Amino acid sequence: MSHTSIAGSAGNGGAANAASVQERRGPWGNEDWWAVAVGLFAIAVAYALFASGSSIKVLAVTPARWSDSGALAHDAAAHARGYLALFAAFAIVFSVAIAALGLPVVRFVAGFAVVFAVSALIFALAAWSQANRYNLEAPLIALVLGLIVSNLFKVPAWLAPALRVEFYIKVGIVLLGATLPFTLIVWAGPVAIGQATIVSLATFFVIYGVARALKIDQRFAAVLGVGGAVCGVSAAIAIAGAVRARREQASVAITLVVVWAIVMVFALPALSRVLGLPTGVAGAWIGTSEFADAAGIAAAQAYGDFARHATGAVAGAPDAALQAFVLMKVVGRDIWIGIWAFALAIVATTRWDRDTDATVQTRTGAKEIWTRFPKFVIGFAVASALVTVVASHYTLAEYRSVVTPAFVAPIVALRTWAFTFCFLSIGLTTRFTALSSTGLKPLAAFAAGVAVNVVIGYVLSVHVFAPYWLALGQ
Repeated sequence: MSHTSIAGSAGNGGAANAASVQERRGPWGNEDWWAVAVGLFAIAVAYALFASGSSIKVLAVTPARWSDSGALAHDAAAHARGYLALFAAFAIVFSVAIAALGLPVVRFVAGFAVVFAVSALIFALAAWSQANRYNLEAPLIALVLGLIVSNLFKVPAWLAPALRVEFYIKVGIVLLGATLPFTLIVWAGPVAIGQATIVSLATFFVIYGVARALKIDQRFAAVLGVGGAVCGVSAAIAIAGAVRARREQASVAITLVVVWAIVMVFALPALSRVLGLPTGVAGAWIGTSEFADAAGIAAAQAYGDFARHATGAVAGAPDAALQAFVLMKVVGRDIWIGIWAFALAIVATTRWDRDTDATVQTRTGAKEIWTRFPKFVIGFAVASALVTVVASHYTLAEYRSVVTPAFVAPIVALRTWAFTFCFLSIGLTTRFTALSSTGLKPLAAFAAGVAVNVVIGYVLSVHVFAPYWLALGQ
């Protein structure tokens, strides 16, 4: 099933209509696989240059720390060619995927030029010497800026083809795999999957039960339930297709996911700071309670950066927050998309479709799990395995002094660029007024799931599985 852009569901007028162009079906028309291809291609190029004694860091340029406008201008001038080369690289590689998806390449490149330029300005602001004091991370700045623009002004329709939220985040997650050794996933993966199973089941049945009690259609209730229990936007799209829900029902679920995800971006790190949670524990709580990969990554990264600069105030390695989030959300919760799609497709076929036209059929069978499975998770695992193989040839000290600066750090920079593109796109395609047409019942049902996610996530992360998350990164 092709994925509909989040822009088409967030109520952004003409921009939404332009962004919701149908993607091409077939083996070369799957957005997940192209995200995997783009991410692994970047990692392969980075390794090839590293193995030859060079580095991709010349291309993966970001602004240096600055404290006055003169220093910022000097740094921008010195790296102008690097920024142009980086834009060209992103535009070319992304355009190959966009063309394969059957989308307008010229319109994408025109819009992406604006997205890249604004993202570069956001990076510059995040590089301000006082930015850490105010928690001004690039993805969060992008989100806030996008929200301000989209809710105060009308985003032009020609920009919409470049606001590819899910594509950017999937590429970013594949690149994220290159920063996590596979041994860490093998060690902590079972815990993450176990915790995710508890949360996924509890949250789904609470949302579904409350929705049905409020007389919400069972298909709509299922979309709301899985949207809250698993992976937000991707889950809502997949389940809507599996149970044959109406398009507007998927749109409402996606809108609720986006709004709550934005709330959690700020609420969860703030609560973790007040409670003084160790980085790994906080990351696991965020991974259990957030509703979208992009939002959760920003929240976990923000808490990790807080721990890095607030020396001694927070226990645990700074990177453990993001690592725990990825293990909990990407490795643990996201794999439930295929499971829920398969189970609910069977239910919809055997029970809910009985009173409909006999010609209406919903696909079931083992193939359904593979169809709905988020392929970018495979890319994440492959990237992690590749870096594990590379790391196995070095001692820990050599890895930190040789591999990290020349190979891993540039990939981290590319990952942050992808996340920034994603968050800017989320902000530019989200209008809070879209909730006014949904009514209070879906909001109430989803809010019940929010409460379950937050409370159960806290208990499991801080108490039940705390030893695992505390040891993460050590």
